[in-house]
Amino acid sequence: MPAAVFIVSYLLGSVVMGILYSRLRGDDIRERDLPGGSGTFRQYGKQAAVIVSVLDILKGAVATWLARWLAPEWTWLAVLGVVLGHCYPVFFRFKGGGGIAPFLGAMLPVAPVTILGTVGLALALIPVYKATLQKALKLNAIPFVTAVSLPVGWWLSMRFGGSWDFLAGSAAMLVRAVHLVLKPDGNGEVKA
Repeated sequence: MPAAVFIVSYLLGSVVMGILYSRLRGDDIRERDLPGGSGTFRQYGKQAAVIVSVLDILKGAVATWLARWLAPEWTWLAVLGVVLGHCYPVFFRFKGGGGIAPFLGAMLPVAPVTILGTVGLALALIPVYKATLQKALKLNAIPFVTAVSLPVGWWLSMRFGGSWDFLAGSAAMLVRAVHLVLKPDGNGEVKA
């Protein structure tokens, strides 16, 4: 059962909505940006970003709902699978997004206080980072804020639940963040 939970979640995660949206428009967002909500916003505007983000959040929630229904003890594998699938999608040559939206969606049914507290902190930090450190570090807000928010999220998960789920999803996002930092775009900046 654990392998089935992971594989189904991974395949679900591999359906990257930003890539599908861009292909419907006749191009591939990955040539210019990451296919998540923020990249979709930069390339196609607010309405497209909302659609892509909601659908990516929903696929994360579906993965953990299925796991909780079929094998609740393996929910953490569903979180890991859906986030890894989004970051490294089998359907799109393993070149996907950062994993934030599916991680958010996967955690909502499992540990809502944990994930909402983490996201709340991240949203509060973004404008502070942009106003103070972004020019000096030359790194977009998302990787920096993620690095600061995840330890707080881990603490929240220890208090309010979902610790293994949170650890699995944040580990997958950390791998992707490191990959993005080590392989920046042609301008030397990470697009996240």
